Amino acid sequence: MSDQASDTLPLAGVRVLEFCHTIMGPSAGVLLADLGADVIKIEAAPDGDSTRRMRGFGTGFFYAFNRNKRSLAVDLKSDQGRELIYKLAENADVVLENFGPGTMDRLKCGYDDLSAINPRLIYCALKGFLSGPYEHRPALDEVVQYMGGLAYMTGPPGTPLRAGASVIDIMGGMFAVIGVQAALLERETTGRGQFVKSALFESTTFLMTQHMAGEAITGKPAPPMASKGARAGIWAIYEAFETSDDEKIFIGLTSDKHWRAFWEHFERPDIIENPRFATNADRVENRPEFRDVVADCIKERTLAEMTVLADSMNIPFAPVSKPGDLFDDPQLNAHGRMLDIEFPNGVTKPVPPMPIEMGDHVFSLRRQAPKVGEHTREILDELGLDEAAIDELQGQGVVIWPDA
Repeated sequence: MSDQASDTLPLAGVRVLEFCHTIMGPSAGVLLADLGADVIKIEAAPDGDSTRRMRGFGTGFFYAFNRNKRSLAVDLKSDQGRELIYKLAENADVVLENFGPGTMDRLKCGYDDLSAINPRLIYCALKGFLSGPYEHRPALDEVVQYMGGLAYMTGPPGTPLRAGASVIDIMGGMFAVIGVQAALLERETTGRGQFVKSALFESTTFLMTQHMAGEAITGKPAPPMASKGARAGIWAIYEAFETSDDEKIFIGLTSDKHWRAFWEHFERPDIIENPRFATNADRVENRPEFRDVVADCIKERTLAEMTVLADSMNIPFAPVSKPGDLFDDPQLNAHGRMLDIEFPNGVTKPVPPMPIEMGDHVFSLRRQAPKVGEHTREILDELGLDEAAIDELQGQGVVIWPDA
């Protein structure tokens, strides 16, 4: 872990209370934490965030989105537990919550409750839907991918398919951070906090704007990206091809420069000089005449050979990678940027950091994902409670910490 002090980072001095689970809320929290905020993860005593116990597709969720945070485990259903939250809220800057609609209000920790204690508080709710007729509904990443058109655009015709990562959960978290940062800036002028909301469904529809605009202009429905000819009319070559070692590489010849570089290497002046391929529009129209020639050229080489070649030609390309390939990716590992995360099975593996470069700041790993209530005593001590009072709360089950 880095020895860099959080007080050198952009959001130093900002305190965040995170009432979140799964991905959407924790992804917002981890971005704020990486930027230097003191993010206190409020977990339900005694078991903590249920995401810790997910299996299958969700096995890595907790450890992917909870670094650089502190954990306070508290019983929010008890009067004493709520009083601790109210005391924390007095000096907090931001609250994040992504529980089901109405949950925080029932716990008496909603916006009205906490903003009454601290009018400067920025309260960010991460939900399934913004205000409107759907706002009462629960939602999941996959639900809104289907509802918002992303699954339709991702799968082949007749087989809608969710994207291969929790892109909407994470995007909703990013929009939450944008809203929080804007509210923090506005507070400098107004002196007051405000309610901020981001949502899964509207995040999905934001992604669909490009297809909606295309349909408005052409009068034709956008076809799924996996359907034959879906991207026809854009670029001459823009697809994955097989290599001689049965791997695949994506090649995009999207400009005259790319087109010439490719065929000059393969010594095909007949293709370069053919007037039927003079412009990208010409090449798109006459694509069947050369597409198989491109495939044959690539099929003669291994993935490693074609990677070196495409790099030397300075054309857009990409090996078709799997998640496990990224651990050793040279670009990700450059300058020691990867974060060595400790996982519950005792394995330590590098994962990508927040993908931002900003001045001289290093957005590093300062804390591993916390154990349930790992920082409970520390946080209560900061609130001014003495050891006897803290021990009494622990004895009553209002708070917990590891091995207590």
